[in-house]
Amino acid sequence: MKPPAPAALPRGKPAFDQDPHRLREVAERTLEAAIGREVRNLRRQHGMTVADLAAVTGLSIGMLSKIENGNTSPSLTTLQVLAHAFSVPVTAFFRGHEERREAQHVRAGEHLEIERRGTRAGHQYNLLGHIGSNASGVVLEPYLITLTTESDTFPTFQHEGLEILYMLEGEVDYRHGDRIYPLKPGDSLLFDADAPHGPETLVRLPARYLSVIAYPQG
Repeated sequence: MKPPAPAALPRGKPAFDQDPHRLREVAERTLEAAIGREVRNLRRQHGMTVADLAAVTGLSIGMLSKIENGNTSPSLTTLQVLAHAFSVPVTAFFRGHEERREAQHVRAGEHLEIERRGTRAGHQYNLLGHIGSNASGVVLEPYLITLTTESDTFPTFQHEGLEILYMLEGEVDYRHGDRIYPLKPGDSLLFDADAPHGPETLVRLPARYLSVIAYPQG
């Protein structure tokens, strides 16, 4: 089935909130900023507004805003009040300041070949790196996938998270839900991985593509 024409990306430069080239200011690296980020994260995890948290803790909205923005150094008593409101230990507010930021360098030929659940003969999955628990709350699984003439008929996959494919070599018709997308070198496909997906037809082999899966940790 031929898919409908995909919506064209805007020709102008899209305005995203996050600047990938921005460096945090020195002030954001301080203990106060780390505590503020943890307070904000915990508040959002509990589905609370600043006003809700003020009502529960007895702290003013202005004081909570200063804490979340790293503009004040909260006292131990204030941290104990907040810890009680979130049902966490006081040390939970210091995690962002203490956590090590990981990086993983995998040289060519050193990636790990794995057998993913549901894969068939001739489907080669190379894991390009893995960082487990981290401050972002997101887990990434980057794979280099190679399909050859020996590849068996393949099932569709379904799993949580978002996935992006980037075609490097060969051609495949890739299924997502009830649509088929022809992928050639340089093409990419970003999709919700909870829908059934997978290569439908191997058009030109060998085929290689990069697959990156992102999902919440835990």
